[in-house]
Amino acid sequence: MTDIRSKKAGRNSGLNIPGRSGQNLNSKAEDSTPVISSGGSRLGWRIVVEQTVTGLGYDLVDLDRSPRGLLRVFIDRQPGRSYPAGEGEFVTVDDCEAVTRQLLYALEVDGAAYERLEVSSPGLDRPLKTPADFERFSGLEISLTLKMPFQGRKVWKGVLQVAEGAWSLSVKDGKDEQVLGFVFDEVREARLVPVVDFKGRRNKTAGVVQEPAAKPGIDGGQDR
Repeated sequence: MTDIRSKKAGRNSGLNIPGRSGQNLNSKAEDSTPVISSGGSRLGWRIVVEQTVTGLGYDLVDLDRSPRGLLRVFIDRQPGRSYPAGEGEFVTVDDCEAVTRQLLYALEVDGAAYERLEVSSPGLDRPLKTPADFERFSGLEISLTLKMPFQGRKVWKGVLQVAEGAWSLSVKDGKDEQVLGFVFDEVREARLVPVVDFKGRRNKTAGVVQEPAAKPGIDGGQDR
């Protein structure tokens, strides 16, 4: 049950509420139409994308396929890993190009139907989709949308705190500071709050690579 408590200066309280591993916020239903791979196995396009992206060492943040056939894939680097595109925690155009090339091959082999592929970073307001995301971005400011309103509101903004499996949001209310405790199942959406002074993690933008399904090669990238 969501709760909110007053927080006095110098004190940090929380609830012992662990997240549930393997869950994903706002995950869409698996594509019901399987595709046939060259090896005879039947795979969904979501599985192909996920296996390819994670196999290259990236996080699959989100993916979407529009009715007109645009397949959009959002990737992020994993903390502590080294990448051929260079050091750093931010996704680069080179990262997007590397993932695009591999996805073009994997999707063609499995016969997935799409018109255009777009690979990009998750942007300044990166969504938090899994319990692992909440652990990773503890200490940063996020915008949290609840499934059900609490104290007359669904949207809360504050600093994410994770301690001993307990999740909470430190919310400033005028001169006072409060703590909103929550569990994963109560969250409809959560996103990082962009750092406008460019001093936080999200202080750089990454590229976008678009590629038509029928024509190999990279169109090029542009800053988001």
